[in-house]
Amino acid sequence: MNDLWLLLGRAAGGVGLLLCVVGGVARLTGRFWVGAFQTGTLLSGGIAALAAGCFFLLLVATRRER
Repeated sequence: MNDLWLLLGRAAGGVGLLLCVVGGVARLTGRFWVGAFQTGTLLSGGIAALAAGCFFLLLVATRRER
């Protein structure tokens, strides 16, 4: 089960980082929209995905057997 949480944490973190980078670069270049999404929405979604990834990885770290 820890392997699943670890995979979910890494995937959520990677997706969150990607969303933050795309939203940040788009906003810095003066674009307010990326496709059908506002750049602020992409940044908020990226932050939420990064937080979820952190919680999954924290769950793995606290459940490890010693």
